[in-house]
Amino acid sequence: MLDRSNLSLSIRHQCELLELHRSGLYYKPRGESDLNLELMRLIDEHYLEHPYKGARRMHVWLKYDMGYEVSQNRIDRLYYQVMCLRSLLPGPHTSKRNKAHKVYPYLLNGLKVDRPNQVWQTDITYIPMAKGFMYLTAVIDVYSRCILAWNLSNTMDAEMCKEVIEFAIETHGTPEIINTDQGSQYTSKIFTDYVSKLYSTKLSMDGKGRATDNAFIERFWRSIKYEYIYLNPTNNVMELYHGIDRYIKYYNEKLRQRKLGNRTPMEVYSIAA
Repeated sequence: MLDRSNLSLSIRHQCELLELHRSGLYYKPRGESDLNLELMRLIDEHYLEHPYKGARRMHVWLKYDMGYEVSQNRIDRLYYQVMCLRSLLPGPHTSKRNKAHKVYPYLLNGLKVDRPNQVWQTDITYIPMAKGFMYLTAVIDVYSRCILAWNLSNTMDAEMCKEVIEFAIETHGTPEIINTDQGSQYTSKIFTDYVSKLYSTKLSMDGKGRATDNAFIERFWRSIKYEYIYLNPTNNVMELYHGIDRYIKYYNEKLRQRKLGNRTPMEVYSIAA
């Protein structure tokens, strides 16, 4: 559907018209072994049920409960570097931040969230494919639980994180607070410089090793993985992209949530916005 030879329409404009993210154009299957892909799928599913487990306890579970004779070093690499996971409990390696980057204070303690665009949360999660994996980034409005923007990519770079926030702001306006974890993508100058230039928007970051500080986006990861990703394995990135798009539209517009008074996230966001 894209025409790279079209001089009158840039690739970016064509992607906007087709409602595609540019990162999807450059997808290449990740070069992990079949064993590593299998281990990552197991780790991902187990982590959703046991987010307090770090790489050491994940290794124990894989070795003694699941029967995989793999080294701790292998699990450390997959858990921290490839999947970018962190244990809910404080401890070493719970956050893959760059120590040279500035970390911002956590601003949500005791804060009453009572309106849309007051607090947004954003995060990255690993998405397994039949023969590879991708990364999903999303922005959620804490008050309404509405997903305001998202992106699918084969990398976890800061530019992608900035672009998804940029798209959310272009579409929905500027929030009062953007909350992230302490991952290197979010502490990078690319991301923090962009947010710091936004009028009246403050940047908030989770405490180290406290995954519950970003609980609303974490809850959404659990929903989309159990209700769509795990049930529909694919190795086609466009099929994955369109499936995620359908699920997020369903989640926003059709899925009534008890904590929202049996209304949908989009109903709550649109009425109050």
